[in-house]
Amino acid sequence: MCRLNNITSTEPELEKWSAVDAWFTALFAPAEDIFERVLAANVEAGLPAHDVSMMQGKMLAFFITLMQAKTILEIGTLGGFSTLWMARALPAEGRITTLEADEQHARVARQNIHNAGLSDRVDLRTGKALEVLPSLSGPFDIIFIDADKKNNPGYLDWALRLSRPGTLIIADNIVRGGAILEAQSPDDNVQGIRTFLSRVANHPHLTATALQTVGAKGWDGFALAVVTPAKT
Repeated sequence: MCRLNNITSTEPELEKWSAVDAWFTALFAPAEDIFERVLAANVEAGLPAHDVSMMQGKMLAFFITLMQAKTILEIGTLGGFSTLWMARALPAEGRITTLEADEQHARVARQNIHNAGLSDRVDLRTGKALEVLPSLSGPFDIIFIDADKKNNPGYLDWALRLSRPGTLIIADNIVRGGAILEAQSPDDNVQGIRTFLSRVANHPHLTATALQTVGAKGWDGFALAVVTPAKT
């Protein structure tokens, strides 16, 4: 068995998934220095390898282009890899606000963003997300949740407060190698995701879906929810 990004897979499965990911990446997101430098800087700084994949980053950028989004909220910056994918997709007047709890991660991300020449589009705020979120003003067009999973229910509450009808809410790492099926799991992250998904599924002002993914990051998935207008 192989464990990657907290997701367990067999070696043959992971090799095949990674090979397909590499082929897709060569077609749709060929290597660029901006992203190679970020990943190298993150490794050098000792950051955990929890960045989204190249194709997942391209997906986030695709949503921004599709929605013509101008305001993005990211909960969980890490080294800024996903941040830069989204920042590059924004129009010149666009802005991404990204939150990072870890001071070292934030320093690395800030330098990566500066090196990419995108500091003017990124507002990086340091501190625990649930403490920083009350200081923000919405609405945001897209909200990407990719931080500590045990607090996902709280992040959902704030995402709804900082949204508008039409806002897209994206949550990463919702499958966790199938652990999401374990109703009695002692893992706070699994329980946080289960509660988050239940609330999303039953919320009167959200329409949502969930997708499993496999690839270089193993077996996981995303939840996608759109805020709908309040009924009158």
